Amino acid sequence: MNTEKKQKEIIFNPIGIIHSPFKDCEGMPIQTIGAQGVKAQIKIFPEFKDGLKDLDGFSHIILIYNFHLSIDYNLSVKPFMEDTIRGVFATRAPRRPNQIGMSIVKLESVKDNILHISNVDIADGTPILDIKPYIKRIACIESEKIGWLEKKADKFDNKISDDRFIKNNGKN
Repeated sequence: MNTEKKQKEIIFNPIGIIHSPFKDCEGMPIQTIGAQGVKAQIKIFPEFKDGLKDLDGFSHIILIYNFHLSIDYNLSVKPFMEDTIRGVFATRAPRRPNQIGMSIVKLESVKDNILHISNVDIADGTPILDIKPYIKRIACIESEKIGWLEKKADKFDNKISDDRFIKNNGKN
């Protein structure tokens, strides 16, 4: 007996909006390692402000957000720094079936309902879905294998985005 239920719709309501220097995707760092020193703010909506209590005791936070500029998706994509088509789930490409992004950023301060953050690789106006404290002891696991990225991982710190958020060319 198949006990899995196929859920057709999941609804997330943003808890806030990020305000970053990246007004569009081109030229934006593709990962936080390439965004060292880039500052931004997250405005948390008033009804979620109480959830920020005690967050200022953490140096880094995990942001879960909606790739709101991403249109449609492809299951096969051409990742940054790559000429080979890969499966989307073996990449960090923004054009995904559920356009969810995740970044670990430095938390500079919390003032009222505003989070001041740095090392930001997120477009301005991005809806924030959730925030979690980053705890190295819990979240930092040494990778045993990093697949096709083995020879490319050290190149992320200076790569910037192009139009892969919006192009629907099958090469993400």
